[in-house]
Amino acid sequence: MDAPRPPSPPPIPAEPNAPALPEGELSTRTLEEINRESPLEPIFFQYDSSELDDPARQVIQQNVDVLGTNPTWVVTVEGHCDQRGTPEYNLALGERRALAVRDHLVSLGLNLARVRTVSYGKEFPFDPTDTDEAHATNRRAHFVITDR
Repeated sequence: MDAPRPPSPPPIPAEPNAPALPEGELSTRTLEEINRESPLEPIFFQYDSSELDDPARQVIQQNVDVLGTNPTWVVTVEGHCDQRGTPEYNLALGERRALAVRDHLVSLGLNLARVRTVSYGKEFPFDPTDTDEAHATNRRAHFVITDR
């Protein structure tokens, strides 16, 4: 018998058409500073899944809109998992999650050359505690702006 699925994380509010950062501001800020305040929202997944549900697709569309207003940005989509499962299994699951997000970005018109992927499995949790809420928060694809 399957164990009950933990709850999904609460939705993260995002502005549908987030404005581009001012050109002058971009030129003086480091990538680290831009990423710290990044308008790109993470994508969350159900337990043991790399399927994109409707809320995930909506967030990806919002991220495509942001990337459209910042056409020089290149992003890395990082696939992450919760703390359960073996390191090997979670690396593979994280890769499937990152690739699912990348493929959907491309299907929405983003140039493949602007998207890289990497899996970190369970190595870098948002929340290291062992709760259902922490597990739900850690099952994600995280966007990092890697070039501008």
